[in-house]
Amino acid sequence: QVQVVESGGGLVQPGGSLRLSCEASGFNVDEYAIGWFRQAPGKEREAVSCISSGDGDGSIFYGDSVKGRFTIYRDNAENTVYLQMNSLRPEDTAVYLCAALTFCGGSSWYQGQGTQVTVSS
Repeated sequence: QVQVVESGGGLVQPGGSLRLSCEASGFNVDEYAIGWFRQAPGKEREAVSCISSGDGDGSIFYGDSVKGRFTIYRDNAENTVYLQMNSLRPEDTAVYLCAALTFCGGSSWYQGQGTQVTVSS
């Protein structure tokens, strides 16, 4: 059964850090591009970061709003893609979802339910 499950969200103060996990089952994360997106109330879904498949060139992409603060990486042994988020800001508050993509920037063929990140003092 194909599944991705996000975890690691929570409440953090501005300037703090969180690490989100996207654990896959039913497929290997190394064989597909994996993207992180976020959805805040009243806003459009935003692409946060993406890591290309291991069969590709392994390119990594970040949205302009998170460059220099977020890091995406893949642990093949854990079949998990992580999103390390540092220097968090209140505007980072959103539901974060991961998705398996045809390629970075392409369509998603499976996504999880998301994990809530709230940045507030």
